[in-house]
Amino acid sequence: MNTANQYLKAIYLVQEIENGPASTGSIAEMLDVSPASANEMIGKLEDESLCSHEKYKGVELTDEGIVRARDALQNYCIIERFLVEVLEVEDFRTEARQLEPVIDETVAERLDTIIDRAPQCPDCFDADSDVCELLECDPAD
Repeated sequence: MNTANQYLKAIYLVQEIENGPASTGSIAEMLDVSPASANEMIGKLEDESLCSHEKYKGVELTDEGIVRARDALQNYCIIERFLVEVLEVEDFRTEARQLEPVIDETVAERLDTIIDRAPQCPDCFDADSDVCELLECDPAD
């Protein structure tokens, strides 16, 4: 099950990839959910004033939605980097996606004290390759 923060992160990344509003189909594909499920959560996020959705145009995050999305992305980067740099997990992407919904901000902050995260995080995250550009590993892993 994908959390609101995972949806915000996905919308943020899709907006970056598409250089404009995020299509519902692209969000659904990124999260591996049905377009109907994506539409339902987008409606909830819109009710919370975290995004706006215009049919046939796409989804755009509000200022508050961008802040939450960037926080979620930073937590995801911390998880990825911890898995690679500390635990040396080969299939770190799969593990990071599984841990993402259960690692809260407090735990992410504690993991962050262990890794040497760059100050430009989360801008170091490459939406196209779906991985932190600063990780010293093969992004195809």
